[in-house]
Amino acid sequence: MPAISFQSVSKTYASSRQQKTQGGNGLRALDDVSFDIEEGEFFGLLGPNGAGKTSLISILAGLSRPTAGRVNVRGYDVHTHYAQARRQLGIVPQELVFDPFFNVRETLRIQSGYFGIANNEAWIDELLQSLGLADKATANLRQLSGGMKRRVLVAQALVHKPPVIVLDEPTAGVDVELRQTLWQFVARLNKQGSTVLLTTHYLEEAEALCNRIAMLKKGQLIALNRTSELLKSAASNVLRFKTDGNLPWALAQHARITGRIVQLPARDAGEVEQLLASLREAGVAIEDVEMRKADLEDVFIDLMAGEQTPLEVAR
Repeated sequence: MPAISFQSVSKTYASSRQQKTQGGNGLRALDDVSFDIEEGEFFGLLGPNGAGKTSLISILAGLSRPTAGRVNVRGYDVHTHYAQARRQLGIVPQELVFDPFFNVRETLRIQSGYFGIANNEAWIDELLQSLGLADKATANLRQLSGGMKRRVLVAQALVHKPPVIVLDEPTAGVDVELRQTLWQFVARLNKQGSTVLLTTHYLEEAEALCNRIAMLKKGQLIALNRTSELLKSAASNVLRFKTDGNLPWALAQHARITGRIVQLPARDAGEVEQLLASLREAGVAIEDVEMRKADLEDVFIDLMAGEQTPLEVAR
């Protein structure tokens, strides 16, 4: 039995009154999405803004109903068996949501009470210690920084020891220390048997942590495979250099450019030679030239740009 099962899930949001008057059909955020996440997996759900990730997580959490399809959590339908399904889940949302009238420990005690858990102090203490919140236990949430509030959200999601953990952009806008602390703790829980579903725009995190990855584009599933297999689909090497010049159009349309840094796919030594020759002929001065292996970001960009056909869905 999978930890999470998305079965032909579609979601269409109602049109505005004007669109309805003009015969609009609404916004189709998800289009027949199906995949399973197995018990104990560290699974990544990736896609650009507007791809449907938030809609899928909202349906999983029971906050939104699908237009079609079903979602099960460890065998419980998220709507017909909401209470049982919700007990299986610990969800860390994107938004910072907190009650300003309580301190950190009180917040975690109240969250424990929502799940009928009494005498939860030992686990609360472990969460506070593991997430670097021990010295903030008596601090009011209004006094905490954004990063500390994010840690409290993680602790709230884990306070009832859920077997399935959903992390929706958990490290967005936080410092390096929190990222390291969070991933060390979550990786430990995963090794102990917890299933983890991660959405993130930091693709190096997904590459390092996730055993298997699904990618959404415009509400459709376009890739589902082991991380290692996705990486094999990319160009074997990437030529990386710095320049102040403008690339020839033929190269620029394939380049990933960040400020002065340019990265171009190159499958073999012969292609590297061709790229360097084209740059010389165009009079583009380059420096700090190096080669690196293609990473998950290269795969992601190619798929989202439509430069590759969607990868075969493998389970």
